[in-house]
Amino acid sequence: MAATPPPDPVRALTKVTTPSPTHRVGATYRIQVRPGFDLAATAGLADYLADLGVSHLYSAPLLTAAPGSAHGYDVVDHRAVNPELGGEAGRRRLLRALRAAGLGLVVDIVPNHAGVAVPAANPAWWDVLRRGRESAYAGWFDIDWERGRLLLPVLADTPDALDDLKLADGELRYHEHRFPIADGTGDGTPRQVHDRQHYELVSWRRGDAELTYRRFFAVSDLAGLRVEDPEVFAATHAEILRWAAAGEVDGIRVDHPDGLRDPAGYLARLRAAAPGAWLVVEKILEYGEELPDWPVDGTTGYDTLAAVGGLFVDSDAEADFTALDTRLVGHPTSWQNLTHDTKLAAATRLLAAELTRLAALAPEVEPAAARSALAELAAAFAVYRGYPPEGARHLAAARAEAGRRRPDLTGTLDALTRRLRDPDDELAQRFPQFTGAVMAKGVEDTAFYRWSRFVALNEVGGSPAHFGVPPAEFHRFATARQVRWPASMTTLSTHDTKRSEDVRARLAVLSELPERWASLVGDWMARAPLRDPAFAHLLWQTAVGAWPIERERLHAYAEKAAREAAASTSWTDPDPAFERAMHALVDAMYDDAALNAAIGDVAAEITPAGWSNALGQKLVQLAMPGVPDTYQGTELWDNSLVDPDNRRPVDFAVRRQLLARLDAGWRPAVDATGAAKLLVVSRTLRLRRDRPELFTGYRPVPVRGPAARHAVAFDRGGAIAVATRLPLRLAAAGGWRDTTLSISVHSVTDMFTGRVYSGSDLLLHDLLSTYPVALLAPVDLVEAAA
Repeated sequence: MAATPPPDPVRALTKVTTPSPTHRVGATYRIQVRPGFDLAATAGLADYLADLGVSHLYSAPLLTAAPGSAHGYDVVDHRAVNPELGGEAGRRRLLRALRAAGLGLVVDIVPNHAGVAVPAANPAWWDVLRRGRESAYAGWFDIDWERGRLLLPVLADTPDALDDLKLADGELRYHEHRFPIADGTGDGTPRQVHDRQHYELVSWRRGDAELTYRRFFAVSDLAGLRVEDPEVFAATHAEILRWAAAGEVDGIRVDHPDGLRDPAGYLARLRAAAPGAWLVVEKILEYGEELPDWPVDGTTGYDTLAAVGGLFVDSDAEADFTALDTRLVGHPTSWQNLTHDTKLAAATRLLAAELTRLAALAPEVEPAAARSALAELAAAFAVYRGYPPEGARHLAAARAEAGRRRPDLTGTLDALTRRLRDPDDELAQRFPQFTGAVMAKGVEDTAFYRWSRFVALNEVGGSPAHFGVPPAEFHRFATARQVRWPASMTTLSTHDTKRSEDVRARLAVLSELPERWASLVGDWMARAPLRDPAFAHLLWQTAVGAWPIERERLHAYAEKAAREAAASTSWTDPDPAFERAMHALVDAMYDDAALNAAIGDVAAEITPAGWSNALGQKLVQLAMPGVPDTYQGTELWDNSLVDPDNRRPVDFAVRRQLLARLDAGWRPAVDATGAAKLLVVSRTLRLRRDRPELFTGYRPVPVRGPAARHAVAFDRGGAIAVATRLPLRLAAAGGWRDTTLSISVHSVTDMFTGRVYSGSDLLLHDLLSTYPVALLAPVDLVEAAA
């Protein structure tokens, strides 16, 4: 997809601000509240989070989820707190602990879908299965009732699977699955009873092609909700809004707004119901795309993640990595062509049922042609979905691209595009839900695992085709954010990122060593070959980025990544031979002594520079415009990979101990303890909390001298952040030499070292002699605070 320019700061001046919350959200800390770390355990962190410097705990969804849910995004009952987390008593206990520590609460909500994997756990879904269209909850779920019985893809893929049905306690049972029986239909054999129900149990393989209800992406266990209906909105949001009205919630994070039929209308209703809440949306913006003028405070920060991470990637290395990719893969395709193909596959295979439903809304068009044209339009759509008025531009571009690729569909494309321009047309209302799912499944969950040119860029919200972000481009981005979305969230790691911030920071070092990396990985791939060289390159980069990593973790990652890529194996049809070879490759990384030593050597070689990058991007993220979030555990080094790896338990006892040592005056080295990162996180967050007036603007700070390209610096209105970039090339060029930072304050204190600096031009080799980052505050203000 073609890159577009970053937002224009001048244009952004038209932004209409939204109300500020009663308890201002200054910085958040994300906790994956789950049965293994419940509300009581979370309450026990309140004092630590206050000491760290955040203003709010940012929690995973708290409403009742499917039994045993490890994440909470499969809500089954919107009326109560999940009893597996501690229920209402646990929530009250958490609130007391947060208030005692001076903290507030931000909660995650899931308006798009509900969990239906265990029907008996979801009262509304159970009633729909029992009563069909006559259920009082039939309108809750986005079901295509015109296509007959509600299909449930739960059976084994065998012709006699229904023979395993049983009748027990007035229910139909299929192994561990339980289903209700409609009144008056319980007589006869299990098969006969089944055939009288409002639902039909079918093979799990039929879900993608034949499902009769809208899902979350391609997950049949998550059924789409119709929150555009005011009654459904009221019923599914009553508990959350009760908390907000009582002042028990200061912020709301809205999961997956792109799945909603009318995101703008939904958000207007939510803002009206919670006018004082800090409101952010998990909206993934493509490079250069702007958030619509919704009544929200911003996004959850994936746009920031891409901009900040890109600062520490050397753009000059793009040609070298492209050449390496060509040599390894042999016949690489462009990112634009790859994503077109993976999105088209998602549209026609994984989301075939949704495509069928869309095509049926255009009966005037021949069905096969309608399906092909709609799939091509979705594959050519450059963003997740369009919104008025910008959506018309994206639709026009998609129409042009689809016509270029499929001139045989010209007439059909024109006919459908005319309808898609009409906001009152149901086809136009449903198509954006489809394009968002196509983008997510085709790009995030497929192309990111196939395109392995440089995997540090393969991240949610980023573009692997956009190789690095020079400081000038970052300053334009940050300036626009300060003007337009000053309260938007910033982040570097989430529960959905493909690899943690510190893994990406270390991988960014490879952009400074393209020739060395090409030689190393070429040798390794020759020594331990795999028939999918693109995936092998992804795996080698991942191993080096996360090393040392436990063998079982890398095996689990490799299997998930390969199946997501769906090039040599897949979730639906695993290739045993390929997966054996893939796991053998992972084992060779540990069992082949020479190979193991080589991986360890290169990881050790790039780790110090990776730490420099990690500290730099963390400072930039925490100090730049926006509300900074810290994902659980990432205040120390965290070499996690994609979920569930990034949901592993966090050792908070170690973090408490290290923070206490820092507060006692210890200034740690930048070493394996990660204490230097904790220093950066705690001191930056505390300064933002204690001196918010120092973080009210944004101005690039000039850096002059022979190494000027190796620093990024900005003034937030009194607080000045300085970070090192491309540290290996900096060292190779002779270090900072006489490079200077020009500031307008006469005397400043570095919040990390406590050193005081005077004068308007600071030598960077002095300023950054202890740490590769500095956070400067006016001496008089620091002394007054002390």
